[in-house]
Amino acid sequence: MLLADQIDQRLAQAQNPRPGRSRRGLGGTHPRDVILGRGLGVDEHTIKVAGAPVFYRSAPADGPSALYLHSAPTSSDDWIPFLERSGGLAPDLLGFGRSSKAGNLDYSLGGYVEFVDRFLAQVEVEQITLTGHGWGAAIALAFAKRHPERVDRVVIIDALPLLPGFRWPRMVRLWRAPAFGELLMGSVNRWWLARTLRAGTSTPQAWPAPRVVDTFAHFDQGTQRAMLRLHRSIDEAGLALIGTDLERIDQPVLVVWGEQDPWLDVSFADVYAQRLPGSILQRVAGAGHWPWLDQPTVIDQVTAFLASPSG
Repeated sequence: MLLADQIDQRLAQAQNPRPGRSRRGLGGTHPRDVILGRGLGVDEHTIKVAGAPVFYRSAPADGPSALYLHSAPTSSDDWIPFLERSGGLAPDLLGFGRSSKAGNLDYSLGGYVEFVDRFLAQVEVEQITLTGHGWGAAIALAFAKRHPERVDRVVIIDALPLLPGFRWPRMVRLWRAPAFGELLMGSVNRWWLARTLRAGTSTPQAWPAPRVVDTFAHFDQGTQRAMLRLHRSIDEAGLALIGTDLERIDQPVLVVWGEQDPWLDVSFADVYAQRLPGSILQRVAGAGHWPWLDQPTVIDQVTAFLASPSG
């Protein structure tokens, strides 16, 4: 109810809105767009981070910059509607999207935490809010533990469990098998990728054909290699070990989870909420692994939480 109340309050303030910037291609601005930031222009950039080309998207933000971290096999494409509302930064992680996929890069969980550190230094951003999905949520939690003074608040969405009791989904167990994993990953075609992505959602329209085409266009050998290395870089016990001191994260945390996620059971959302002292749990009925695709109101809930004053 807390998030719903926040959103209702912000919308109530929009009964006599000031003129705002409309989204490209749309005529006019809805009060919800003004208050929640929808319509912010999203820019694209390519920079070098430790010598590796990195693509990222940005939109202007007030206060701490929102940093969005995607999971596998997607990219910063996931975060465009969030950036339009909240502003902030969304990089393509190394190995994904339009960023470097070189064979000499570190595609481990620890390596991605280091990448976030270097990326923020390169774009000269110090104070952030963190939002991560899947693997990106695990990176966000690890970063928040390492740099608590830099993180204002955190959102984790269907997060990879840094918790006891987690077991890799069957497909990941196959990827982790030497040689066989390479054969399986290399056999992925657009039809198979579409089938897998749509299996993670509860509504067919959540992954429309154009979005699948865009995702498959970046699902090349470099991304396949990054995915294999990432999933082989740590086992379930190692993930739980990283999460042994989650209680150290005392910033406000929003735990969002699609109740119909076929790969990461919603019970892990309850455990995260218990382990993170400043957390709010938001189970999303009728939603899968990408809950904002099945239930777009999740975007407003997340951005309202990020915009809430701390303290």
